[in-house]
Amino acid sequence: MFNKTKSPAPSPQGRADNGSSIPPLPDLPTPGGSTAAPARAAAPSAASARGLSTLSSDLQFEGGITGGGDLQIDGSIKGDVRVGRLIVGETGAVEGNVSADYIEVRGRVVGGISGKQVKLIATAYVDGDITAEQMSIDIGAYFQGRVLQGRREAPAPTPAPRPAAPEPAPQIIDMKAPS
Repeated sequence: MFNKTKSPAPSPQGRADNGSSIPPLPDLPTPGGSTAAPARAAAPSAASARGLSTLSSDLQFEGGITGGGDLQIDGSIKGDVRVGRLIVGETGAVEGNVSADYIEVRGRVVGGISGKQVKLIATAYVDGDITAEQMSIDIGAYFQGRVLQGRREAPAPTPAPRPAAPEPAPQIIDMKAPS
């Protein structure tokens, strides 16, 4: 009736792609203008080696989540989230501050968002301030708050031209002798 055989556990890379995986982070321009794309192509990305952690839609979590990996939230979290890359799914909800390099919001976030690249998809509901280097908001997304552009270095201020030394005003000498 039952057959007890050991079968290897399926690997995370062997899972079928259901369209909810996190896309690779695009290359961001560097201030020097050089890119390391050729070196990057030779090595496998760290994101694919780590895999994706998922908080499913039937789970509720209270407390902070911190890590360097990728996280998809389809359930609800009351607390701060700080991860490498984050997707808040359509059924996902976060009540707290969110921080990651890449953030894609399809669900609900009530709190601050901070990241290098932030995307609000048409189904997103965000109530809080966003700090990002790159930002996109799809038509239909709800957003209430402020957007602050991230930490790019400001160009060095150019010194204002100094006015030439003022010429001394001509002196008026009264040549009339007192009488």
